[in-house]
Amino acid sequence: MDASDKSTANYGTAVILCGVFGVIGLHHFYLRNYLHGFVDLGLFVLFIVLLMEGRPGFAYMVLLADALHTIVVFYRLITEQARDGDGRLVKLK
Repeated sequence: MDASDKSTANYGTAVILCGVFGVIGLHHFYLRNYLHGFVDLGLFVLFIVLLMEGRPGFAYMVLLADALHTIVVFYRLITEQARDGDGRLVKLK
């Protein structure tokens, strides 16, 4: 792998953002994966709206789907398999 295949995004920052703010999708915006970021953010907003409307069953199902997606992305990040918006791998070194 040459240097052009490695993302310019900082690996540690991406992992921390995913671990702390994963269900909101901040790590996707940091990695310039905007579509994924808006989907994560939309799911989180939908969770809040459903919770406020008194539909906790549906709300927690949406949150569970978002959390499972975050777990998969977090795993891909820590195993250096995740790609940024330009298709380059997010790697430690």
